[in-house]
Amino acid sequence: METKLIDLSVYKKVPRFIAVEGPIGAGKTTLAKLLSDSFGYDTFLEKPSENPFLPDFYINPSQAALATQLFFLFQRVKQIQELKQGDIFSSKKVSDFLLDKDKLFAKATLSKEELKLYEQIYEYLSLNLPTPDLVVYLQAETKTLYERVMHRGIEMEKSISYDYLELLNETYKEFFFEYDRSPVLIVNSDYLELQSSKKDYDLLLEKLLDYFNKPEGAKMYFNPAPTLI
Repeated sequence: METKLIDLSVYKKVPRFIAVEGPIGAGKTTLAKLLSDSFGYDTFLEKPSENPFLPDFYINPSQAALATQLFFLFQRVKQIQELKQGDIFSSKKVSDFLLDKDKLFAKATLSKEELKLYEQIYEYLSLNLPTPDLVVYLQAETKTLYERVMHRGIEMEKSISYDYLELLNETYKEFFFEYDRSPVLIVNSDYLELQSSKKDYDLLLEKLLDYFNKPEGAKMYFNPAPTLI
């Protein structure tokens, strides 16, 4: 899908660092890439395929959870440290993950003792890391997420259970209910087909650009009805 480069100089408040978040199947990587094309930003993307423990985690979460979590934590911290060393202020970026959400997965998947160890490592590694100027949180019903994950047919994701996605989805909702480090645009993506529908993407983009001109506070909401799509 082709996107038009937007002149952001006409907007009052343009975030230099945007993070797109949401559970598996919400469309965060798709949206991050679309926004980078529309705004002329660099992408800063998660790399789940590099995690050698992830396939085992989807098959048997309890046995592979700690190794999976620690690999992602080290990977994300390294990415963000490289971002800082390259001077985050010299370029504008959009990412498809938020470092803060690491604890979200940890609390959902780790045992009590594993979580205690993980939190000690997290607190040591995550000090003084950059915070996004804006987070776009993509929500969807678990049924929608499951259908999308199964439809895209990534081999290691085929063993993801509906119950795991339900747990993850609820944990995301709790996390963003309390999250206050950045302004958040909460988007109901149930009726948005961002990968295939330019009309859907333009609808979301219009809402986002409206925020650039008229910031509405710490949390904003976009809930498109199916009749509008």
